[in-house]
Amino acid sequence: MAELINAHDWASHPLGAIPTWPQALYSIIATMLASRFPMYLAWGKEGYSFYNDGYIPILTNKHPDALGASFEHVWGELTPDIRLLIDRTRDDHTSYFEDMPLTLLKNGKIEQCCFTFSYSGVRGDSGEVEGFYAVCLETTQAFHVKQQRANETERLRTLFEQTPGFMAVVRGPDHVFEIANDAYRALVGNTRELIGRSVLASLPEVAQQGFVALLDQVYQSGEPYIGRSIPLSVVRSTGQPPIDIFVDFVYQPIFDEARQVVGIMAQGHEVTEAHLARENLIKIDRQKDQFIATLAHELRNPLAPIRAASHLIQLPNITPERLDKATGIISRQVEHMAKLLDDLMDVARISRNQVQLVKERLSANTLMATALEAARPLIDKKGQKITVTQSDSVYLDGDMVRLTQVISNLVCNASKYTEAGGEIIVSTRREGEQCVISVEDNGIGISAPALHTIFDMFSQESEVIERSEGGLGIGLGLVKALVGLHGGAVHAQSEGRGRGSIFTVMLPCLPDQALPEGGAPSGSPLPASTGLKVLVADDNADLVDILSSFLELMGHQTVVALDGRQAFEVAKRELPSMAILDIGMPGMNGYELAQAIRAEPWGRAMTLVAATGWGNEEDQNRTKAAGFDIHMTKPISMEKLSEILDQLSAGQA
Repeated sequence: MAELINAHDWASHPLGAIPTWPQALYSIIATMLASRFPMYLAWGKEGYSFYNDGYIPILTNKHPDALGASFEHVWGELTPDIRLLIDRTRDDHTSYFEDMPLTLLKNGKIEQCCFTFSYSGVRGDSGEVEGFYAVCLETTQAFHVKQQRANETERLRTLFEQTPGFMAVVRGPDHVFEIANDAYRALVGNTRELIGRSVLASLPEVAQQGFVALLDQVYQSGEPYIGRSIPLSVVRSTGQPPIDIFVDFVYQPIFDEARQVVGIMAQGHEVTEAHLARENLIKIDRQKDQFIATLAHELRNPLAPIRAASHLIQLPNITPERLDKATGIISRQVEHMAKLLDDLMDVARISRNQVQLVKERLSANTLMATALEAARPLIDKKGQKITVTQSDSVYLDGDMVRLTQVISNLVCNASKYTEAGGEIIVSTRREGEQCVISVEDNGIGISAPALHTIFDMFSQESEVIERSEGGLGIGLGLVKALVGLHGGAVHAQSEGRGRGSIFTVMLPCLPDQALPEGGAPSGSPLPASTGLKVLVADDNADLVDILSSFLELMGHQTVVALDGRQAFEVAKRELPSMAILDIGMPGMNGYELAQAIRAEPWGRAMTLVAATGWGNEEDQNRTKAAGFDIHMTKPISMEKLSEILDQLSAGQA
């Protein structure tokens, strides 16, 4: 450019020949030409143009005609955009702009360009501002790259914000929040102040659960952490109790160019619903297994006296009285098995919505009388006191058979889970448009957690081992379903284990109307239902009766007991050679009874036989550990029992 400037015809130019130029113009041109950075000078009122080699690419085809031309002639298309900037330089102002968009005419075409530049005024020899010069750099390509990156960053930020999973980025060893999406804020509570604060400061309860320690581990090791169904307790609203949830998440370390950890990205999903569903499936599967095992146990229990009675009937020396007793036992136990199977069929019908109700106008008192009649044998057997309170003129539109099934089930449950001699209170009353039937007992009660699941199918609050009458765990499920089909509701109350329970059924009433009444139970208490020496102990009286009859016909002497504590006292008093002990007895179960007998000097040599419906390897190991000599699975094989007695007799002879 120096040669071009020297060769230019300045004599005919308004500036005149070069020797006539002001010293200030010489100096700024010399400085400009010495620089490799793009520079432009506009001198004088018209802004006559000078520039260096670095500026030529910016001018494109305007070079070399731009030399000496006025600013408006060279950059006329820019004048509206930067006139204010030029005016400010004449007032001795300096301006600096970075990536400023400008519209330029390049090679005959209008283009949008970006420049980083500064404008400064230039003083003449008189000290007044005579023009301005610009130091500039075209940044169009770099700006577009930067803009693309910014757009991509914004797109990623939008994606970050809108992703359905929760995401957050923390920086530094203190784990300071840099960004968190809406899902993350919803997870921990939208009122939290996060950005610019550490996890410890923002989420103290989360830190206490070990999550900050996990962040420290990832930050220090550079290894990601993956958590599955991790429990998390968060306070989402100030003053509110924490909410317990479950999350799947990943802590992914963020590295700098030197592969040093500078932050951590946390991303994941709340999986509370899926976790609880999975836990529920596990629970259901466990209940299924328990139900199948319980079903086998419950079916074996009646089979035991049936099998024993059938062997007794085949003995040639059986008396007519014993034959009648054996056939009666078989009849009763078959009825018990039939009821178990009927309950199973009812479950299937209800699950398929196939229960057909035959509704009629019913008196609540008649319903109560019928239900108590069905439950009376069990109450009599256990010598329990039952008090009945009735209300006149309470009528229902319902299925007599099904509602009798409901009430008798509740009363039988109360009897089963109440000790012998306990008390049961049954009442009916009208409350508004509802008939309220309650069954209260002073039995074993219900734990608080079990109250939430007591009406689920296959749920049993009491352990089967503590009650041989534990049942299939479907009775209360049937009660709830049948009451629901009548448009009613049922709920349970208990102050806890050992505090009794109250079951309340509410059914829609019909308008008052007299109806002939059948007999109803009174409010008065029902009366209480009493060779080798062998103790037979089982709370199934039929089984005790048939086994003792069988043993006596074989020439042995028997003593009997119907619960664990009674069995211990009988064993202590009678000192039998053998004791056949049921495992599932109330008061003291078979395991406890065997251990108590073995602890006494008189019981160490006694032959103990476990009689139980539970027969897998674990059960057999448990009876052996408790001190039993022999494990027999119900129904007991009379042939095997005879062999055991023969061997014992031979040993004592």
